[in-house]
Formats: sequence, C-alpha cells, structure tokens
Amino acid sequence: MNAHSELSFHYGINLLKRWQNGDPDALVELRVVFDRAIAGDYDKNFAELPPEDSVHIGGSVNLMTLNVMHVLYGHDSREFYKGDAKRYVRTTMLTRRLLGFNKLYISWPSYAFSAEAIGQETMYPDRFPPGSDPDRMLITRENWQDIRLTDFDNGTPKIIDDILEFYQDLTGMDPILQITAPYSLAADTYGQEPLLGDLVHDPDFANTLLDHLADNVVQPWCEHFFAKFPRGWVEFSDASGSPFFIGPKNCKDLAIRSLRRVIDNLPGDLGDRLYDANYRGDYVATVEKGERSGRRHRGRNGTTTQPAAETVGLRELTDAKHSICRDLVIRLEDDRVPVDFYAQEAVAQNVPLFAGIGAALIDRNSIEDMEKAQHDVRDLTRERVEAIKTVAQQIKSNNYEIRRPPWPGTIYFEDINSESSFRLVEIIVEEALNNSAI
Repeated sequence: MNAHSELSFHYGINLLKRWQNGDPDALVELRVVFDRAIAGDYDKNFAELPPEDSVHIGGSVNLMTLNVMHVLYGHDSREFYKGDAKRYVRTTMLTRRLLGFNKLYISWPSYAFSAEAIGQETMYPDRFPPGSDPDRMLITRENWQDIRLTDFDNGTPKIIDDILEFYQDLTGMDPILQITAPYSLAADTYGQEPLLGDLVHDPDFANTLLDHLADNVVQPWCEHFFAKFPRGWVEFSDASGSPFFIGPKNCKDLAIRSLRRVIDNLPGDLGDRLYDANYRGDYVATVEKGERSGRRHRGRNGTTTQPAAETVGLRELTDAKHSICRDLVIRLEDDRVPVDFYAQEAVAQNVPLFAGIGAALIDRNSIEDMEKAQHDVRDLTRERVEAIKTVAQQIKSNNYEIRRPPWPGTIYFEDINSESSFRLVEIIVEEALNNSAI
C-alpha cells in the first residue's frame, strides 16, 4: 500500500466490513492504519478541502471511533476524548476517510462536555460516550443563580480549544465549536424530569433558568471562542428541546427563544455565525391537536413526557427554526416530513439543504431483509442527493454568496457506530459520490 491507497473509499470501507465480520487480518491491518494516522502520516490527506462543486458527505462518527480505539489500544472514553488532542483529531479524521466521506470536520460529545464544563459530575464508560450522572445533578432550585462559566484555561473548555486549534492548523478549515444550547444544558445539569415538570407547572422559572444559562454560560463561551478563533462558527446541540420531546410550542417558546437570546446579545455580527441544526420531530407539528394531546414523546435519554395542548403548526415551527439556523435547512430522519418540503424551504431561504440519514436506517441488528434494505437505501439516497443538488443549482442561480460550512449541501449520517451496516453505508456513500456533481 502507498501512503494513501488505504484511505480510498472502497478500500477503506471494505477494511471496515472485514473488521466488523471478525477477520483477524483486518484487525491487524486496521491497527497499522490507525498507527499511521496517529503518527501524522495522513496529515496532508486530512488537509484536503471538500469539493465545492459536488454534494458533501459527512456525519457523526465519534462512537465508532471510540469503539475502534478501545479494541485497538484499550482506551476508555475518557482517554479517547480527553487524553491527546492531536490523536483525537487524527483518528476521527481517519474514520471519516475510511468511510468515504469527502467532508472532514471535528466533533465530540457536546452534551457531556458542556455540562462537565460547569461542574456536572460526568460518567466515562469504557466503550460508550460520556454523559451526566443522573443521580448527581449539578443544578437545584437553591443554587441555579450561582452557575456560570468563567474558567476557559482548564478542564473541558481547554480540551476543546486544543482540539480546535490543532484541527484548524491541520486542515485550514474554519473551526466549529460544538456546545449545548440552554435547554439541553439545563436538562443535563438540572434533570430532565424536573425541567419537564417546570414546563407544565412553573414555566416562568423554566424560562428564567434558561436565560441564566444563556447569559452566564453559553454567551461567555461563545465570546471566548470568537476571541480565539475569529473565523469560527458555533454549532449548538439541543435534542432535548426538540418538538417531538417537548412539543412544538415549548420548542419555539422556550428552547429556541433562549437560544435566540444568545444570538441577539452577541456583539456585532457574531450572532450570524451561530446555528442549531438538530431540532427533530417536525411531524408532531402536523398532527391535529386532539391527537397530539394524548401522545407521549421520548427524548434522547429515554425520558417521556406528555406535552400540553399545542398551537404551533409546521409553518410557525419552521420559521422559528430558521431564526436560529439561517445558513442551511436540514431534514433529519425523525422529522418524517417529506424531503420536498425542506427543499422548497431551502430555495425560499436561499440556503443549502442538508439531508439526514438516521442511525436506525443503517443499524445492522434491525435489518430483516438485507437485499430489500440495500434497494431501499439506494433509492432513498438518490432522492436526497437529487434534492440537495436541485437546491444548490437554484440558489446558485440566485447569486448565492458561498459560505462555509453549508455550501453546497450535505448527506449527513446522524450516527455511525460499530453496529452500523457498513454495506448500507457503502451504498449511500457510493450513490452520493457517483451522482453528486452540482
């Protein structure tokens, strides 16, 4: 093998398929490739920018890389995520290349890191990502006013700075800070159940808590980031504030409102470089109020709540989402609204389209008929790639001003892990690469 042949699409994905199927030679070969990445042998490859004339392919691969690093080197999640910034960047870049992604960017467990940054007790399992200790919540009714973030020279804020600094030096790409939006930050440090209870019984306190976190944690972190990385972007994560979890009205009036507070309060035009693209479950805004009132919704940690009667429809929810994600329109798998709706919205807003590939769609443990799954995923990919291309072509004719990271649109794997079917991933990437020219 030469220095880069193992990073070519079919070679890399075939190596991962062989490893997943228990081929001992593949395990040895995978160790060689990861050793090379850690040593910096592929740094020039990682510095290759994604194309501007074809659809991007990217996604979340943190859990998969963690599992590989645990198998190859015995690293637990603490060592993997926090042990060595350069190693973390290089190994996650490598995973993306092996999968065939043409868009490389860096991410980490933003929920756990954001909560830990303000003092939340955090659990670090061996082969699973870290998370807040649900039995030791940081915030109470008595101490919430004391919570703030002021130390950026230690702990997880410093680890993130180190990761982004090396990523920027390595790739030349604009760094993206990924942190938690106020609602999910509250859920991870105050507790899902207490916060859901406040939505129903004491919404004034819920809003006050979110505003406090916005003003004293999120905004200072953004200001620190932009001072250090003036070309950067901030991407928020707020799955707990999604409409399928707390309902469209609460999503709009609490979660999105508190995030808008940060965007509006940042000085100058910095707010234009903030966005949240992971609110999911738009379909609940299309369900009649009477049907929706009896339904219980599940959040990312498995907690359920029965939302109050809603009055926010899909149009109003979509407008609210645009207000905190102004440079792209994204359709996630759990939205369940036809892709055409999002394509039309993207054209209307003159921004690119991102199309999510849900983790369940490629989960090898849930596939009963692999032949049918391959056929279905091929058709699905073609539809989504065509939608992304159509949007890009139309907005380009409207004199779209190219901005990174959105242009020209992305096929986005919402989660790839060691239990994903690499055959299905291969089909999706192959279809996207073969039909992606703008």
